[in-house]
Amino acid sequence: MIVDCALYTGGVRRHRLDDLFVAVREAEKDDGFVWVGLHEPTAEEFEALAAGFALPELAIEDAVCSHQRPKLERYGDVVFAVIKPVRYVDHVEVVEVGEIALFLGERFVIVVRHGDSTVPHRTRLSLEADPAMLVHGPAAVLHRMLDLTVDDYLDVTVAVDTDIDEIEDQVFGDEPGRDHAERIYKLKREVMLFRRAVVPLVGPLSRLVNDDIPWVQPVMRPYFRDVEDHALRAAELIEGQDAMLTTVMQADIAQVSVAQNRVSVRQNEDMRKISAWAAIGLVPTAVAGVYGMNVDHLPGAHSGYGFGVVMGAIAVTCAGLWRAFRRNRWL
Repeated sequence: MIVDCALYTGGVRRHRLDDLFVAVREAEKDDGFVWVGLHEPTAEEFEALAAGFALPELAIEDAVCSHQRPKLERYGDVVFAVIKPVRYVDHVEVVEVGEIALFLGERFVIVVRHGDSTVPHRTRLSLEADPAMLVHGPAAVLHRMLDLTVDDYLDVTVAVDTDIDEIEDQVFGDEPGRDHAERIYKLKREVMLFRRAVVPLVGPLSRLVNDDIPWVQPVMRPYFRDVEDHALRAAELIEGQDAMLTTVMQADIAQVSVAQNRVSVRQNEDMRKISAWAAIGLVPTAVAGVYGMNVDHLPGAHSGYGFGVVMGAIAVTCAGLWRAFRRNRWL
Protein backbone atom coordinates (compact mmCIF):
# COMPACT_ATOMS: atom_id res chain seq x y z
CA MET A 1 0.00 0.00 0.00
CA ILE A 2 2.62 2.57 1.10
CA VAL A 3 5.01 3.29 -1.74
CA ASP A 4 7.15 5.83 0.11
CA CYS A 5 7.05 7.89 3.30
CA ALA A 6 9.70 10.44 4.12
CA LEU A 7 10.39 13.59 6.12
CA TYR A 8 11.41 16.77 4.27
CA THR A 9 12.93 19.82 5.99
CA GLY A 10 14.59 22.83 4.46
CA GLY A 11 13.87 21.55 0.97
CA VAL A 12 15.82 18.33 1.58
CA ARG A 13 14.71 14.74 2.11
CA ARG A 14 15.91 13.68 5.55
CA HIS A 15 14.97 10.07 6.13
CA ARG A 16 12.28 7.50 5.56
CA LEU A 17 9.62 7.18 8.27
CA ASP A 18 8.30 3.83 9.42
CA ASP A 19 6.03 5.01 12.24
CA LEU A 20 3.28 7.16 10.75
CA PHE A 21 1.88 8.15 14.14
CA VAL A 22 4.99 10.17 15.00
CA ALA A 23 5.44 11.54 11.48
CA VAL A 24 3.54 14.79 11.99
CA ARG A 25 5.24 15.45 15.35
CA GLU A 26 8.65 15.10 13.74
CA ALA A 27 7.61 17.43 10.94
CA GLU A 28 6.42 20.07 13.42
CA LYS A 29 9.60 19.75 15.45
CA ASP A 30 11.86 20.17 12.41
CA ASP A 31 9.65 22.74 10.62
CA GLY A 32 9.14 20.38 7.70
CA PHE A 33 6.49 18.10 6.29
CA VAL A 34 5.82 14.42 5.75
CA TRP A 35 5.20 13.07 2.26
CA VAL A 36 3.34 9.74 2.11
CA GLY A 37 2.71 7.95 -1.17
CA LEU A 38 0.16 5.13 -1.52
CA HIS A 39 -1.02 2.95 -4.37
CA GLU A 40 -4.66 1.81 -4.52
CA PRO A 41 -5.19 1.24 -0.78
CA THR A 42 -8.30 -0.49 0.52
CA ALA A 43 -10.60 1.20 3.04
CA GLU A 44 -9.21 -1.00 5.83
CA GLU A 45 -5.62 -0.21 4.90
CA PHE A 46 -6.34 3.51 4.74
CA GLU A 47 -8.20 3.62 8.07
CA ALA A 48 -5.12 3.76 10.32
CA LEU A 49 -3.49 6.41 8.15
CA ALA A 50 -6.64 8.53 8.14
CA ALA A 51 -6.85 8.35 11.92
CA GLY A 52 -3.18 9.24 12.40
CA PHE A 53 -3.44 12.37 10.26
CA ALA A 54 -7.04 13.26 11.25
CA LEU A 55 -8.21 13.27 7.64
CA PRO A 56 -11.76 14.44 6.84
CA GLU A 57 -14.18 11.52 6.69
CA LEU A 58 -16.08 12.86 3.68
CA ALA A 59 -12.92 12.85 1.57
CA ILE A 60 -11.60 9.45 2.64
CA GLU A 61 -14.14 7.50 0.60
CA ASP A 62 -13.39 9.61 -2.48
CA ALA A 63 -9.68 8.91 -2.05
CA VAL A 64 -10.11 5.15 -1.69
CA CYS A 65 -12.71 4.79 -4.45
CA SER A 66 -11.56 5.93 -7.88
CA HIS A 67 -13.66 7.47 -10.70
CA GLN A 68 -13.92 10.91 -9.08
CA ARG A 69 -14.08 14.18 -10.96
CA PRO A 70 -11.11 16.58 -10.72
CA LYS A 71 -11.82 18.87 -7.77
CA LEU A 72 -10.45 20.88 -4.87
CA GLU A 73 -12.20 20.84 -1.49
CA ARG A 74 -11.25 22.49 1.76
CA TYR A 75 -11.88 20.94 5.18
CA GLY A 76 -10.57 23.46 7.68
CA ASP A 77 -6.81 23.53 7.23
CA VAL A 78 -6.81 20.34 5.14
CA VAL A 79 -7.21 20.51 1.37
CA PHE A 80 -8.40 17.50 -0.63
CA ALA A 81 -7.70 17.46 -4.36
CA VAL A 82 -8.33 14.99 -7.18
CA ILE A 83 -6.23 15.08 -10.34
CA LYS A 84 -6.66 13.00 -13.51
CA PRO A 85 -3.31 12.35 -15.21
CA VAL A 86 -3.52 10.99 -18.75
CA ARG A 87 -1.32 9.07 -21.15
CA TYR A 88 -1.88 8.54 -24.87
CA VAL A 89 -1.20 5.08 -26.28
CA ASP A 90 -0.59 6.03 -29.89
CA HIS A 91 -0.54 2.61 -31.57
CA VAL A 92 -4.09 1.86 -30.37
CA GLU A 93 -5.26 5.52 -30.17
CA VAL A 94 -6.42 5.23 -26.56
CA VAL A 95 -6.28 7.87 -23.83
CA GLU A 96 -5.46 6.13 -20.55
CA VAL A 97 -6.80 8.15 -17.61
CA GLY A 98 -5.44 7.63 -14.11
CA GLU A 99 -6.43 9.24 -10.84
CA ILE A 100 -4.52 10.86 -7.99
CA ALA A 101 -6.09 11.96 -4.70
CA LEU A 102 -4.15 14.31 -2.44
CA PHE A 103 -4.60 15.29 1.19
CA LEU A 104 -2.56 18.37 1.98
CA GLY A 105 -2.04 20.01 5.33
CA GLU A 106 0.53 22.36 6.72
CA ARG A 107 2.81 19.47 7.73
CA PHE A 108 1.86 16.59 5.47
CA VAL A 109 1.11 15.48 1.95
CA ILE A 110 -0.68 12.17 1.33
CA VAL A 111 -0.82 11.03 -2.28
CA VAL A 112 -3.16 8.18 -3.23
CA ARG A 113 -2.54 6.87 -6.73
CA HIS A 114 -4.97 4.81 -8.80
CA GLY A 115 -3.68 3.34 -12.03
CA ASP A 116 -0.19 3.32 -13.51
CA SER A 117 0.51 7.05 -13.66
CA THR A 118 4.14 8.09 -13.17
CA VAL A 119 3.25 11.65 -12.13
CA PRO A 120 3.72 11.11 -8.34
CA HIS A 121 7.13 9.49 -8.83
CA ARG A 122 8.23 12.19 -11.30
CA THR A 123 7.00 14.87 -8.90
CA ARG A 124 9.05 13.47 -6.05
CA LEU A 125 12.20 13.17 -8.17
CA SER A 126 11.72 16.64 -9.64
CA LEU A 127 11.25 18.37 -6.28
CA GLU A 128 14.04 16.48 -4.56
CA ALA A 129 16.30 17.89 -7.28
CA ASP A 130 14.90 21.41 -6.70
CA PRO A 131 15.31 22.32 -2.99
CA ALA A 132 14.47 25.98 -3.67
CA MET A 133 10.94 24.95 -4.64
CA LEU A 134 10.59 22.07 -2.18
CA VAL A 135 11.19 24.44 0.73
CA HIS A 136 7.65 25.77 0.16
CA GLY A 137 6.29 22.46 1.46
CA PRO A 138 2.93 20.93 0.50
CA ALA A 139 2.09 23.85 -1.79
CA ALA A 140 5.17 23.04 -3.87
CA VAL A 141 4.14 19.37 -4.09
CA LEU A 142 0.64 20.31 -5.24
CA HIS A 143 1.99 22.76 -7.80
CA ARG A 144 4.57 20.42 -9.28
CA MET A 145 2.08 17.55 -9.52
CA LEU A 146 -0.44 19.81 -11.26
CA ASP A 147 2.27 21.22 -13.50
CA LEU A 148 3.46 17.80 -14.67
CA THR A 149 -0.12 16.61 -15.17
CA VAL A 150 -1.06 19.63 -17.29
CA ASP A 151 2.16 19.33 -19.31
CA ASP A 152 1.11 15.76 -20.08
CA TYR A 153 -2.26 17.13 -21.21
CA LEU A 154 -0.53 19.34 -23.76
CA ASP A 155 1.62 16.43 -24.96
CA VAL A 156 -1.49 14.31 -25.45
CA THR A 157 -3.19 17.09 -27.45
CA VAL A 158 -0.20 17.10 -29.82
CA ALA A 159 -0.45 13.31 -30.28
CA VAL A 160 -4.22 13.50 -30.86
CA ASP A 161 -3.70 16.32 -33.39
CA THR A 162 -1.34 14.05 -35.33
CA ASP A 163 -3.97 11.29 -35.52
CA ILE A 164 -6.68 13.77 -36.53
CA ASP A 165 -4.46 15.04 -39.37
CA GLU A 166 -3.96 11.44 -40.48
CA ILE A 167 -7.70 10.81 -40.45
CA GLU A 168 -8.30 13.99 -42.48
CA ASP A 169 -5.79 12.83 -45.09
CA GLN A 170 -7.58 9.49 -45.32
CA VAL A 171 -11.06 11.02 -45.59
CA PHE A 172 -10.06 13.56 -48.25
CA GLY A 173 -7.30 11.46 -49.81
CA ASP A 174 -7.03 9.09 -52.75
CA GLU A 175 -9.82 6.73 -51.65
CA PRO A 176 -12.97 8.85 -51.55
CA GLY A 177 -16.04 7.03 -50.33
CA ARG A 178 -14.18 4.65 -48.02
CA ASP A 179 -15.86 4.51 -44.62
CA HIS A 180 -13.66 5.79 -41.75
CA ALA A 181 -16.52 6.29 -39.29
CA GLU A 182 -15.36 3.61 -36.85
CA ARG A 183 -11.92 5.13 -36.36
CA ILE A 184 -13.31 8.66 -36.14
CA TYR A 185 -15.91 7.64 -33.57
CA LYS A 186 -13.32 5.80 -31.49
CA LEU A 187 -10.98 8.80 -31.43
CA LYS A 188 -13.89 11.12 -30.66
CA ARG A 189 -14.79 8.92 -27.68
CA GLU A 190 -11.20 9.10 -26.40
CA VAL A 191 -11.22 12.88 -26.77
CA MET A 192 -14.42 12.98 -24.72
CA LEU A 193 -12.72 11.00 -21.92
CA PHE A 194 -9.72 13.32 -22.19
CA ARG A 195 -11.98 16.37 -21.88
CA ARG A 196 -13.57 14.96 -18.72
CA ALA A 197 -10.11 14.87 -17.15
CA VAL A 198 -9.03 18.36 -18.23
CA VAL A 199 -11.97 20.75 -18.26
CA PRO A 200 -13.14 20.23 -14.63
CA LEU A 201 -9.60 20.94 -13.41
CA VAL A 202 -9.76 24.58 -14.54
CA GLY A 203 -12.09 25.53 -11.65
CA PRO A 204 -9.83 24.13 -8.88
CA LEU A 205 -6.81 25.85 -10.43
CA SER A 206 -8.70 29.14 -10.44
CA ARG A 207 -9.45 28.67 -6.73
CA LEU A 208 -5.77 28.09 -6.00
CA VAL A 209 -4.99 31.38 -7.73
CA ASN A 210 -7.79 33.52 -6.30
CA ASP A 211 -8.99 31.99 -3.02
CA ASP A 212 -7.31 32.12 0.34
CA ILE A 213 -6.03 28.56 0.78
CA PRO A 214 -4.24 27.78 4.06
CA TRP A 215 -0.47 27.20 3.95
CA VAL A 216 -0.32 28.38 0.31
CA GLN A 217 2.15 31.25 0.42
CA PRO A 218 1.50 34.28 -1.82
CA VAL A 219 4.77 33.52 -3.61
CA MET A 220 3.21 30.32 -4.96
CA ARG A 221 0.18 31.96 -6.58
CA PRO A 222 2.00 32.99 -9.79
CA TYR A 223 3.08 29.36 -10.24
CA PHE A 224 -0.51 28.16 -9.94
CA ARG A 225 -1.60 30.90 -12.35
CA ASP A 226 0.90 29.61 -14.91
CA VAL A 227 -0.52 26.08 -14.55
CA GLU A 228 -4.05 27.48 -14.92
CA ASP A 229 -3.08 29.19 -18.20
CA HIS A 230 -1.70 25.92 -19.55
CA ALA A 231 -4.81 24.02 -18.44
CA LEU A 232 -7.04 26.58 -20.18
CA ARG A 233 -4.99 26.18 -23.33
CA ALA A 234 -5.30 22.40 -23.14
CA ALA A 235 -9.07 22.69 -22.61
CA GLU A 236 -9.40 24.98 -25.65
CA LEU A 237 -7.35 22.59 -27.79
CA ILE A 238 -9.54 19.66 -26.74
CA GLU A 239 -12.71 21.57 -27.60
CA GLY A 240 -11.23 22.34 -31.02
CA GLN A 241 -10.28 18.70 -31.55
CA ASP A 242 -13.77 17.55 -30.66
CA ALA A 243 -15.28 20.05 -33.10
CA MET A 244 -12.82 19.01 -35.81
CA LEU A 245 -13.65 15.33 -35.36
CA THR A 246 -17.36 16.16 -35.63
CA THR A 247 -16.69 18.01 -38.90
CA VAL A 248 -14.53 15.20 -40.26
CA MET A 249 -17.19 12.63 -39.36
CA GLN A 250 -19.85 14.64 -41.18
CA ALA A 251 -17.58 14.95 -44.20
CA ASP A 252 -16.89 11.22 -44.12
CA ILE A 253 -20.61 10.42 -43.94
CA ALA A 254 -21.26 12.83 -46.82
CA GLN A 255 -18.56 11.24 -48.96
CA VAL A 256 -19.83 7.74 -48.23
CA SER A 257 -23.36 8.87 -49.15
CA VAL A 258 -22.13 10.40 -52.41
CA ALA A 259 -20.23 7.23 -53.26
CA GLN A 260 -23.30 5.11 -52.51
CA ASN A 261 -25.44 7.42 -54.68
CA ARG A 262 -22.96 7.04 -57.52
CA VAL A 263 -23.16 3.28 -57.21
CA SER A 264 -26.97 3.46 -57.20
CA VAL A 265 -26.99 5.68 -60.29
CA ARG A 266 -24.59 3.33 -62.06
CA GLN A 267 -26.72 0.35 -61.10
CA ASN A 268 -29.85 2.12 -62.38
CA GLU A 269 -28.13 2.85 -65.67
CA ASP A 270 -27.11 -0.78 -65.98
CA MET A 271 -30.66 -1.92 -65.21
CA ARG A 272 -32.06 0.41 -67.90
CA LYS A 273 -29.64 -0.96 -70.47
CA ILE A 274 -30.44 -4.54 -69.52
CA SER A 275 -34.19 -3.80 -69.67
CA ALA A 276 -33.87 -2.08 -73.07
CA TRP A 277 -31.95 -4.97 -74.65
CA ALA A 278 -34.37 -7.44 -73.07
CA ALA A 279 -37.28 -5.54 -74.66
CA ILE A 280 -35.56 -5.56 -78.05
CA GLY A 281 -34.76 -9.26 -77.76
CA LEU A 282 -38.35 -10.00 -76.79
CA VAL A 283 -39.61 -9.17 -80.31
CA PRO A 284 -37.85 -11.99 -82.27
CA THR A 285 -38.40 -14.31 -79.33
CA ALA A 286 -42.14 -13.70 -79.37
CA VAL A 287 -42.43 -14.01 -83.15
CA ALA A 288 -40.34 -17.17 -83.18
CA GLY A 289 -42.51 -18.58 -80.42
CA VAL A 290 -45.72 -17.91 -82.37
CA TYR A 291 -44.43 -19.31 -85.66
CA GLY A 292 -42.92 -22.27 -83.87
CA MET A 293 -46.36 -23.64 -82.95
CA ASN A 294 -47.83 -26.51 -85.02
CA VAL A 295 -50.64 -24.39 -86.52
CA ASP A 296 -51.39 -24.23 -90.26
CA HIS A 297 -53.22 -20.93 -90.33
CA LEU A 298 -50.38 -18.44 -89.70
CA PRO A 299 -49.85 -15.32 -91.84
CA GLY A 300 -47.39 -16.07 -94.67
CA ALA A 301 -46.63 -19.54 -93.35
CA HIS A 302 -47.21 -21.12 -96.81
CA SER A 303 -46.06 -18.16 -98.91
CA GLY A 304 -42.73 -17.99 -100.68
CA TYR A 305 -42.21 -14.47 -99.36
CA GLY A 306 -43.53 -15.13 -95.84
CA PHE A 307 -40.15 -15.75 -94.21
CA GLY A 308 -38.61 -12.59 -95.66
CA VAL A 309 -41.60 -10.46 -94.67
CA VAL A 310 -41.56 -11.77 -91.09
CA MET A 311 -37.81 -11.26 -90.76
CA GLY A 312 -38.10 -7.76 -92.16
CA ALA A 313 -40.88 -6.93 -89.71
CA ILE A 314 -38.75 -8.21 -86.85
CA ALA A 315 -35.77 -6.11 -88.02
CA VAL A 316 -37.85 -2.95 -88.44
CA THR A 317 -39.49 -3.39 -85.04
CA CYS A 318 -36.15 -4.02 -83.29
CA ALA A 319 -34.58 -1.03 -85.04
CA GLY A 320 -37.51 1.18 -83.98
CA LEU A 321 -37.18 0.04 -80.35
CA TRP A 322 -33.42 0.58 -80.41
CA ARG A 323 -33.91 4.11 -81.77
CA ALA A 324 -36.56 4.89 -79.16
CA PHE A 325 -34.39 3.65 -76.28
CA ARG A 326 -31.41 5.50 -77.69
CA ARG A 327 -33.38 8.74 -77.89
CA ASN A 328 -34.44 8.32 -74.23
CA ARG A 329 -30.82 7.56 -73.24
CA TRP A 330 -31.48 4.05 -72.11
CA LEU A 331 -28.78 2.80 -74.49
